Amino acid sequence: MAATQSHKPLIELAGGTSQFIDGKLVRGEGEAFTVENPSDGSVVESIAAASIDQVREMIAAAGRAQVEWAALSRDERIAALRPFVAALRARMPDMRETLIAEAGCPGGSAPSAAGIMYFQTHVGVKQADDTLDLYRSMPEWEDNPVPLEERTTALGQLAQSVMHYSPVGVVAAIAAYNYPFYTAIWKVIPALATGNAVILRPSPLTPISSLVFAQAAIEAGLPAGVLNVMIESGIEGAQLLTTDPGVDMVAFTGSTAVGVQVAKQGADTMKRLQLELGGKSAQIFMEDALDKVIPAAAGVCLSHAGQGCVLGTRIFVPEERKAEVMQGMKALFESVKIGPASADDTVLGPLISRAQVERCERFVELATQAGAKVVCGGKRPEGLDGYFYEATVLDTPDNANPAAQEEIFGPVICVIGYTDIDHAIAMANDTPFGLSGYVFGADKKAALAVAKRLKTGTVNVNGGLNSAYASSGGHRMSGVGRERGPDGLRLYQNATNLTMAA
Repeated sequence: MAATQSHKPLIELAGGTSQFIDGKLVRGEGEAFTVENPSDGSVVESIAAASIDQVREMIAAAGRAQVEWAALSRDERIAALRPFVAALRARMPDMRETLIAEAGCPGGSAPSAAGIMYFQTHVGVKQADDTLDLYRSMPEWEDNPVPLEERTTALGQLAQSVMHYSPVGVVAAIAAYNYPFYTAIWKVIPALATGNAVILRPSPLTPISSLVFAQAAIEAGLPAGVLNVMIESGIEGAQLLTTDPGVDMVAFTGSTAVGVQVAKQGADTMKRLQLELGGKSAQIFMEDALDKVIPAAAGVCLSHAGQGCVLGTRIFVPEERKAEVMQGMKALFESVKIGPASADDTVLGPLISRAQVERCERFVELATQAGAKVVCGGKRPEGLDGYFYEATVLDTPDNANPAAQEEIFGPVICVIGYTDIDHAIAMANDTPFGLSGYVFGADKKAALAVAKRLKTGTVNVNGGLNSAYASSGGHRMSGVGRERGPDGLRLYQNATNLTMAA
């Protein structure tokens, strides 16, 4: 692969600074590492990683700052965060270029590419403002529903019982590589709004975009230490964040395997956990909604090359219509433009790394060994130097196939036939994951009845909604806790039952 400098503009590492500690941008004291452009393997940036001592500095700084930050009123914190969000919004043009370079997110004018880039950037900023509005509308304390006869004690006193909410403390926010800015927003904004201090640790694959938070914090004048940004190439710093007693909570988005390790590492200090992990979500298409299958399949493979944990990669259709559906998918995907994220006409961009391409190859091979057939795709495209894989449709004989049971995280979908709706529901629920799900049906009552039987954290009936006001979260191996919505704010607060008698 070529090792040339990637195109600019990017979010700049001024003077080589790469760490944000206690209100200051400083150079990392660890070893330097390179960030690759997945479109061609070129070097986007060389970054000096944080040393373990610098991570300890961040934990200490966050602990000191959190006390005074939590002492501010809710309105004072929200007022301080509005300029912070405005500074983030002003940097979205640079963020766009950075995400093209380090994350391989297509930024061209093709509808799917433009939509994903808008989602990566401006939707996140909008939800930041919406989260602050939502938090302001929520009560800071709530009356417990104690029956009237229990509001008088045995001693004849009147008793009042309320639930009071306070910050958890220091939060380690560990973001994912596929939507690095967006998944960080989900953690940073609610944690800060509710009075916590934050140490943001981005994925080593996409660390540059995280520095927008440091720049915005400086411009907005956030108190030193309230927000810190830690960039590293390995996992030593992240392990310290999940084990050090100075960190009270870990909010993590990533794979189930890593999430399990985070939970184990946090157990000794009983850290609060929010884990948004892997998924193998089902899309059930009822007989009267098969016209929705092709667009839905496109929405999986062409959404950042299938690198999304909530994507419906298992598509269930009536068995007798399966061949017809797969031919429509084949016609669509064989005409899709695959290319560099920077090209204006690119529809399907690269995966994040060579390892991720190899993962797609491995699971397609396992799938075919277990009886699946490749309808289209199933290989790397010719003539491209980066980390590309074709949109792939697998004619999958049953839900036990390896490609139907494991998260692949690439543009690979399984099409599985069902005999009746009970069969479809049983197969949809036959998975260790439970992050999202989809049901399509012209008969809305029938579709809703199916949706209520799916064992997953979110179910979308004939369409989805992504809002700061509505939460999402996983069941089983897809994680614990919920993000966004009231639940996503309360997650960053301790609840205390206050009883007062007089």
